[in-house]
Amino acid sequence: MISFKNFALRRGERLLLSEMDLALHAGWRTGVVGRNGTGKSSLFAAVRGEVEADKGDLDLPNRVRVASIAQELPSLPDPAIDFVLGGDAAVAAVLKAEADALAAEDWEAVAEVHLRMAEVGAYDAGARAGKLLHGLGFPAETHQRAVATFSGGWRVRLNLARALMTPSDLLLLDEPTNHLDLDAVLWLEQWLLKYPGTLLLISHDREFLDNVCTHTLHLHGGKAKLYTGDYTAFERQRSEQLRLQQITHEKTQAERAHLQKFIDRFKASAAKAKQAQSRVKRLAKMADTEAVRAEREVRIDFPQPVKLPHALLRINHGRCGYAATARDSGVGSRESDAHGASSNPQSPIPNHEITILDNVGFGLEAGDRIGLLGPNGAGKSTLVKTLVGDLPLLAGERYAHPDLRIGYFAQHTVESLVAGTSPIDHLRELSPNVATQAFRDFLGKWSFPGDRAFESIDGFSGGERARLALALIAWLQPNVLLLDEPTNHLDLEMREALAEALSDFPGAIVLVSHDRHLIGLVSDTFWRVADGAVIPFDGDLDEYAAWLRARGNAGELRTPTATPAAAAPPPAAEPARPKAKANPHKLQKAEARVAELEQSLSDIEAALADPSTYSDAAKAAELGQRQAALRAALEQAEGDLLALYDAA
Repeated sequence: MISFKNFALRRGERLLLSEMDLALHAGWRTGVVGRNGTGKSSLFAAVRGEVEADKGDLDLPNRVRVASIAQELPSLPDPAIDFVLGGDAAVAAVLKAEADALAAEDWEAVAEVHLRMAEVGAYDAGARAGKLLHGLGFPAETHQRAVATFSGGWRVRLNLARALMTPSDLLLLDEPTNHLDLDAVLWLEQWLLKYPGTLLLISHDREFLDNVCTHTLHLHGGKAKLYTGDYTAFERQRSEQLRLQQITHEKTQAERAHLQKFIDRFKASAAKAKQAQSRVKRLAKMADTEAVRAEREVRIDFPQPVKLPHALLRINHGRCGYAATARDSGVGSRESDAHGASSNPQSPIPNHEITILDNVGFGLEAGDRIGLLGPNGAGKSTLVKTLVGDLPLLAGERYAHPDLRIGYFAQHTVESLVAGTSPIDHLRELSPNVATQAFRDFLGKWSFPGDRAFESIDGFSGGERARLALALIAWLQPNVLLLDEPTNHLDLEMREALAEALSDFPGAIVLVSHDRHLIGLVSDTFWRVADGAVIPFDGDLDEYAAWLRARGNAGELRTPTATPAAAAPPPAAEPARPKAKANPHKLQKAEARVAELEQSLSDIEAALADPSTYSDAAKAAELGQRQAALRAALEQAEGDLLALYDAA
């Protein structure tokens, strides 16, 4: 599918990649990984034909259809579903032709258009576009809303949906999980596992890479190396290669030292001159093996809280949502603003409230590590804002300890950094009377050493801005951390460092994140926010994914209700119906199916791990496609099995 031959790529004066010789075969799903600045996005631009190779060749098959996520965020009057449909140019053209023919009442043209509609699959195109929007978290009532009414993060999702709608043989996805929540990430995984073409994927989400990718392309030090397997397999292989490289280097250096010692000792001896000269030649011919250089480790640290009382914060019988005054002033979270549209201050809702969550009982004690799970828009951010105190309760009580000190990272925190100022300026705003050296010492621990502490943030990357935002929270020495999607823009190393720092934090943590690796490492308990309620979830992330599948409509939410300010209490819940018992025969059959698929997948992966397989490109491509199909089938079979276990 893609061939690189002695490929080199520059950006300005900087050489990003050189001597790149490799081929990516049809059907592969390849994760492109490496530290920020190693050339991942530039490589994508070269594949799209937007930049030319500095040297060598990049070959793509003729007429290959390439799709990727647009970088610009359009502000269009078009309905969201029409914007997504526009990703399929043939469908969009034939639908416009139909509309024009109908408007002109040219029935002969209408008949011809209908024939073309069948040819390009236009009859079910609207359903396909709606399914993409639904999977990415857009409720049905938002599909006809104008693109311009959505906020930036939701327009990014629209661009992703449009890219997925585009017919393609090669799909390029650069950080597709940014601005997605966990539910949308899980849906996207399943979509990509069924994608029949070739995928190139840049992501800092290791669980996403593990679940989607069949191969890993690592960019490091101006070089590119291809590995068979997902991100975890890549880490294992690279670690072993580095270990062997260091052993070889040490062995070579010891032999060099031994030869040099002999030469130095006997080079002046007539009796040993011949042997010494022989060793000089041998030393000159010895291959030099480079020592393994340890990469700079990223470390961050949350200081000990000033005070750490046991009972920190609690909500009793809480009703969370938005009063008319809050809606009128534009206050809201991701749930409150109807998926990205800002509320209209000219359309007040007098004497009414928007209830998102009801009868909430939620408390935080020192040492709690809680992960919030729930479908998109169910109220996770609303709960966090209520805990912070940004949103007052509509009913119920919020108790906070007098020594409570909250560190709050919201999805807009990075954007709230002040342009044109430095990291030290931000710290001085928080603590005017602290010495500059104390600021420098603190920022050095957050990888802003030396003069970087005085640089304007205007030149900072998204990851550096996110790191600074976290540093400002840490400076205040909170005893409660409320983190709403803190990993957007953070690379893999920074995410690992954040996970370690949170694991050592002695206070309480509430975490909302689409990064399963982070939330799995940090959280001891999970709470599920869904259907207007907040309840403990007795299970892990795999069981949560199974719950989503069993739910059937992962993106379909309980609609927030507008109620009078003095609303009556909700009616009593209906008694729970007894759960149907699982059929033992079905359970046995499902277990056998999972075992069969696991064995078949293991056989294929063993074949793909054999380098000789790739001597036959057609066979390798076929194995890659079979592997993708088996993974998708296994995922479905495991979900079915979990559902049967739940019923048992």
